[in-house]
Amino acid sequence: MTAATNYLESNLCNHAMGKTSYTKPTTTYIALSTADPTETGSQSNEPSGNGYARQDASTAFGAANGTTGTAVNSSVITFGPCTTSGWGTITHALYCDSLTTGNGLIYLALTASRTISVGDSLQFATSQLSVTFA
Repeated sequence: MTAATNYLESNLCNHAMGKTSYTKPTTTYIALSTADPTETGSQSNEPSGNGYARQDASTAFGAANGTTGTAVNSSVITFGPCTTSGWGTITHALYCDSLTTGNGLIYLALTASRTISVGDSLQFATSQLSVTFA
């Protein structure tokens, strides 16, 4: 199950109420996390270095279904391989509006956590990740 961060909720609400315009990010990225990012969209538990980099979500996801409000990844998403030292146990993913730092937008718990050691990659198959606004 996905959840919006406070940042995204506030911006979308203000946009819908005609208070301020929310400009969509040019590109969104998927980040991994070793802990729940929570509604704050915390990036403090994101792996760093050792072959890790955020992956482009803008090209990996198709448009949301107009009836269900769900968007799924339409291509395989691969992180890694991990080099030099492990990334820890990955438990969550966070959609962000920047390749580095920026704002967390949507977060989710993985159905199964995974410990990433040297030589490992983390891969999401087509349609394995989804985001729903309902």
